[in-house]
Amino acid sequence: MHRSLRLRLLAGSLVWIVAAVAITGFLLADLFGQHVRERVDAELNGHLDQLTAVLDVAPDGSATLRLPLSDPRLSRPYAGLYWQVDGGPTGAIGLLRSRSLWDTALAVPPDALADGEVHVHQVDGPDASQLRMMERLIRPAELPDTAYRLIVAIDTRQIDEPVEDFATLLAIALGVLALGLAAAAVLQVGVGLAPLGRMRDALGAVRDGHARRLEGDYPQEVQPLVDELNTLLAHNEATVERARTQAGNLAHAVKTPLAILANAARNDSSDLARLVDEQVGDARRQVDYHLALARARAAAAVQQAGLKTPLRPVLDGLIRVMSRLHAERNLHIALTDVADTLACRGDTQDLQEMLGNLLDNACKWARSQVSISATLSDGLITVHIDDDGPGLSEAQRTAVLARGVRADEHTPGSGLGLAIAHDLARVYGGDLRLDTAPLGGLRATLQLPAA
Repeated sequence: MHRSLRLRLLAGSLVWIVAAVAITGFLLADLFGQHVRERVDAELNGHLDQLTAVLDVAPDGSATLRLPLSDPRLSRPYAGLYWQVDGGPTGAIGLLRSRSLWDTALAVPPDALADGEVHVHQVDGPDASQLRMMERLIRPAELPDTAYRLIVAIDTRQIDEPVEDFATLLAIALGVLALGLAAAAVLQVGVGLAPLGRMRDALGAVRDGHARRLEGDYPQEVQPLVDELNTLLAHNEATVERARTQAGNLAHAVKTPLAILANAARNDSSDLARLVDEQVGDARRQVDYHLALARARAAAAVQQAGLKTPLRPVLDGLIRVMSRLHAERNLHIALTDVADTLACRGDTQDLQEMLGNLLDNACKWARSQVSISATLSDGLITVHIDDDGPGLSEAQRTAVLARGVRADEHTPGSGLGLAIAHDLARVYGGDLRLDTAPLGGLRATLQLPAA
């Protein structure tokens, strides 16, 4: 999860949502419970005041109620609301009691009360119930030495049940709210990270060669990154172009003096002239090799961002060139099984140089036929170039991939073509292998990354 920004944002949001909803639920349930208890206590206090007001005490200490208490629950047996009067001259328990107590009396523990003081207790009630009780001690003016304990009580289920019902409804409501907030968090994270997804797609388009820059409008927090990436892409493109220009300038600067030396040596038959001619030839081969390789390394060093070269047009162009170049030999150059959709990730000039060297080598040695095919597998394009020439032994195949080694010194060429194709393929992350062709000659197998 630590590697996913989306999961980190969602996890943080969900933790805070759950914590906030849970704390809110506990606080609201507790506040509602306190409110219910306060309302019940206010109701009990009202009944206690009413009981105190209607209580009459005779000179002999007997007690009666002038009027019945107003709540109808006090008249129904075990209705959950009760009153009771204890004390008098005999200190009797249940001296007077409500009809709701039926044939029972509240077993109230003794309590040291000051006159008129109100206490609240939790006591056992009838029918195995728990009661919230409020009591008051009074002394009538007629009998100042006689105390009467006035008690009202209510079943705690009338407090607990509303609180439990409220807690259930509150849990459902807060659960729905939490789900809504979680969905909003998922949506918010998705919308907030959408520009990064669009930037990823734009980078993929650049990598696959469908675009050269990151296009589109981005939020101000992301736009600086997009601008920097576009600047980097432009810088890399300029670097490659500069390297190619420098390579061309160097080739022109070096090859001109070498051509002058070669021409001068050919007009002289001395040993020094022959030595100069040999060394000039070696220098030309080295210049050709290193310039070609340096140019490809400059392009590959920037990972070929945005470069995509279709394979079929390059092969068609090379076949036309080779057909004209070897027209007098009536070679049949066949292009088979090369899909139009195949494309290499790399520069067009480098692909032309690799395939051109391989195809030129095949045409030089072929007797009458050259075959070209290409396949795509595991992100690599494999190109087979076969000829029906004499082929090469295993030792010769290894040797001709070295710089300047030629299979036949009588055949024109510098001996660099296969070596350049081999090293360029390695620079691009591919490879070049030489094997025996189905036609009997040499098979050159070139592998390059697909776009």
